Amino acid sequence: MSTLLYRLGRAAYRRRALFTAAWVAVLGAVIALFLTIGGEFDDEFTIPGSESQTALDRLDEVAPAAAGVSADLVFVAPDGSTVTDPQYAQAIGAAVAAAGQVDDVAAVQDPFTTQQISPDGRAALATVTYSVGPLELEEDALERLQSATAPAEDAGLEVAVGGGAFNSGAVTVGPLELIGVVVAVLVLVITFGSLLAAGMNLLVALVGVGIGLTGLLALSGVITLSSTAPTLALMIGLAVGIDYTLFIVSRHRSQLAQGMAPEESAGRATGTAGSAVVFAGLTVVIALSGLAVVNIPFLTVMGLGAAGTVLVAVLVALTLVPALLGFAGARMAPKPGSRAHRRELALAAHADSPARTGGARWARLVTRRPALTVLGVLAALLVCAIPAAQLQLALPDASSAGEETPQRQAYDAIAEYFGPGVNGPLLVFLDGLDPATAEQTAGQAAVSIGGTPTGTPGEFEGGLDDVAYAAPQVVGDGTAAIVSVVPESGPQSEETSALVGDLRDLGDDLETETGAEVSVTGQTAVAIDVSDRLADALLPFTVVVVGLALVLLLLVFRSILVPVKAALGFLLSVGVSFGAVVAVFQWGWLMDLFGVPATGPVISFMPILLMAVLFGLAMDYEVFLVSRMREEYVHGAEPREAVVAGMRHASRVVVAAALIMFSVFGSFVTIEDVTVKAIAFGLAVGVLVDAFVVRMTLVPAVLALLGRSAWWLPRWLDRALPDLDIEGAKLSARDDDRVPEPVAG
Repeated sequence: MSTLLYRLGRAAYRRRALFTAAWVAVLGAVIALFLTIGGEFDDEFTIPGSESQTALDRLDEVAPAAAGVSADLVFVAPDGSTVTDPQYAQAIGAAVAAAGQVDDVAAVQDPFTTQQISPDGRAALATVTYSVGPLELEEDALERLQSATAPAEDAGLEVAVGGGAFNSGAVTVGPLELIGVVVAVLVLVITFGSLLAAGMNLLVALVGVGIGLTGLLALSGVITLSSTAPTLALMIGLAVGIDYTLFIVSRHRSQLAQGMAPEESAGRATGTAGSAVVFAGLTVVIALSGLAVVNIPFLTVMGLGAAGTVLVAVLVALTLVPALLGFAGARMAPKPGSRAHRRELALAAHADSPARTGGARWARLVTRRPALTVLGVLAALLVCAIPAAQLQLALPDASSAGEETPQRQAYDAIAEYFGPGVNGPLLVFLDGLDPATAEQTAGQAAVSIGGTPTGTPGEFEGGLDDVAYAAPQVVGDGTAAIVSVVPESGPQSEETSALVGDLRDLGDDLETETGAEVSVTGQTAVAIDVSDRLADALLPFTVVVVGLALVLLLLVFRSILVPVKAALGFLLSVGVSFGAVVAVFQWGWLMDLFGVPATGPVISFMPILLMAVLFGLAMDYEVFLVSRMREEYVHGAEPREAVVAGMRHASRVVVAAALIMFSVFGSFVTIEDVTVKAIAFGLAVGVLVDAFVVRMTLVPAVLALLGRSAWWLPRWLDRALPDLDIEGAKLSARDDDRVPEPVAG
């Protein structure tokens, strides 16, 4: 691999104008496609083929109004008053009538007709049904509905507008997210000691992100693209783009400082550091693409979109970087006498005191008593991972929106005055009924689900647990009916999830009794099914990812124990990351500091997505550190000295890469959308722990503890495995007697 990439790097260096023009043309082409065929976002979460989604699609055919999107109008009277007071009742009637005249509104249920009055009389709930789906709603639909409630607000009522029609919104990236880029620039300047090198690094990363992200947005006209997908692609693409370029440029500058000719150095940097970039990038791409096996469309698009951006970042690093290095020529070399120049010369000379660098000092410290270091680190990581056992998954709804948003205010008002279950009703769909007995059959089903009234308002006898009430309704041409089931608990609670299971168990009995096809559906049931599918896929996905890590690292390091150690370290990093997410987003620790609007279950696809991304980054750091250690060991160094020497060479770049990743991910924690916030927070913690605790502390100690056995590989397996030559050994064997061209200062 290193030889092939070496030739590619030299070709790009020599034909720099052609390679650069080609990438500019690609960027222009994707921008043109975006402007011509780009579409809109679709934030609906669905599972084709699931019981809830199939029933919802069928219900949409039979009775579009019952399956359509709806909104809620909540009217709250002042303290000491009720909504039935004449002046308030009249104002509510006027607001309901005005809401019925809003564009795309099919009907508005009068709360006094439907008896949607809270037990204390202070609140009234009106349901608004739209004639179009959520994607067809105008951008100002919420504002229009709010304007229609002016008569009620003028009368002194508090009005909240929310519901399923407005639970999700597009994710926007603001100026605070650019803080990560600023920090990345500062890290690059400090690492390189050169504005030219730092600027080139950032430019290449932005080109890669621009192509990947714009290409993804261009596809929004032909695929279902959620508003979260581009944000994740931007976050991941920007982070890996900066890191991949950093690895190649830093190797190039190091070689220039040692006297290598610019063209030869560009080729060797692409062949050596570029090999690790290919390995790291492909692991991320494979892991993200593996999200398609879960068979959830929005998650598939999200994974493939981010994977595409990473793939572009790899290709840009391998071709555009050496082309730009060709334009810079010898100017990329550290200035003679500068700190960067002295450092590179000292590294090249293999000074007698390798502990003079910070990485080497740290390596000597953690390997002095390796067993103690391993036990201490393991204990700390396992303690930090304890909260991960309490991880709860769900899809976002209005409860996770900011407290100042209308959706959240309506959600809280409904939960307070009508019960949390009203925010997430379930639908039991009975299809294939006899029109003559449909009403009676639906009523019997409602009794089986909700029980029979006891005579006391709001109390029922029998029925299923956690059911507040069940209301039957015949729909369509009379061959179908729905039973609206309102749970006693909220839509994201474990009790509601259990109720869905109980309803499906009861549905088998109802099918036998009625002869109809019975299914449980509704947006709440769809969300529960999505979460269950993702939770069930987590363990198989983990096995695939860890298995992939073992195979790839076996090929790279030609060792049995090193891949096992790397995979276990990855699992520890994931555990700590999950634990931190649970502590902040579920338990509420430091939630105000991170701007978390409310505690609750974590977004369902966060664990799988986080594992996919963190896997690639962890293997990235593993390759850059351990490959240098193996190189020193192969060249004759003692096992512990090889560890120190490897840290001496690679730690500075890994530290810079990790800080850049952390700053980019950390800046996205400031975003308002709780979905992106949780993923960004988990990735930031994961990168920090994996780079500094696992790879730079635990790994050196484990390798020092294992000694020569760390690099053991059975001979038969050694002969069977292909030689990927990640370290560029074949390049080192080439023309070692070549006279280097002079490098100008």
